[in-house]
Amino acid sequence: MTGKRNNIAYIDGANLHKGIGQLGWELDYRKFRVWLKEKHSIQTAYLFIGLVPKYSALYTRLQEAGYVLVFKETICDEDGKPKGNCDADLVLHAVVDVFEGDHDSSVLVTSDGDYAGLVKFLQEKRKMATILSPSISAKCSILLKRTNAKITYLDQMRAILSIQNEKAPGEDGTSQGSFS
Repeated sequence: MTGKRNNIAYIDGANLHKGIGQLGWELDYRKFRVWLKEKHSIQTAYLFIGLVPKYSALYTRLQEAGYVLVFKETICDEDGKPKGNCDADLVLHAVVDVFEGDHDSSVLVTSDGDYAGLVKFLQEKRKMATILSPSISAKCSILLKRTNAKITYLDQMRAILSIQNEKAPGEDGTSQGSFS
C-alpha cells in the first residue's frame, strides 16, 4: 500500500497501550506514526483517548508526532482509575468519514471484538484495508478474526516500533571487546 493514497487510521488508544504493555514492550509512538504513513499510506491518524488533565504533556507529544487526538471525557472507577470508553466515538467517526469523506480506505488499530460490526461495515463500503492488532493472535478477538479482514499483529513489528532503551555496542563511547 504505497503511493499517494489517502488512508485513515482509527486507533483505540487504550487498547493499543494496554495490548502492547501486556506483551512486555513499549511502543514508540513517533516511529509508529511514521510506519503508518510509510507502510499503510496513512494521511490522518485519529487516536481516540480518554482525557486526563495530568497527561497533558503526553497529549502534546502525541500531537507533535502527527496524531489527531479525539478525546473522551473520563470518570474514575471505585479504585480512582480513570475510565473513558472510546468505542462508540471511534465507530461514529469512522462511519461519518465513509459517508462524508473522500478517503481511500481505513486501518483499524485494536484487538477488541466490539469493532467487528465496524469492520463488516467498512468491508461492505470497500473502505477496509487492515486491522493492526496490539495483541498476539491468541489474544485478538475471535470476532475480528471472523470478519476475514487482514490482521497484522504489532508484536511482529516490535523490532522497528519499540522504544530502544538499550544502546548498541560502542554507541555510549565505551570500548568494544574484551579486556582479558
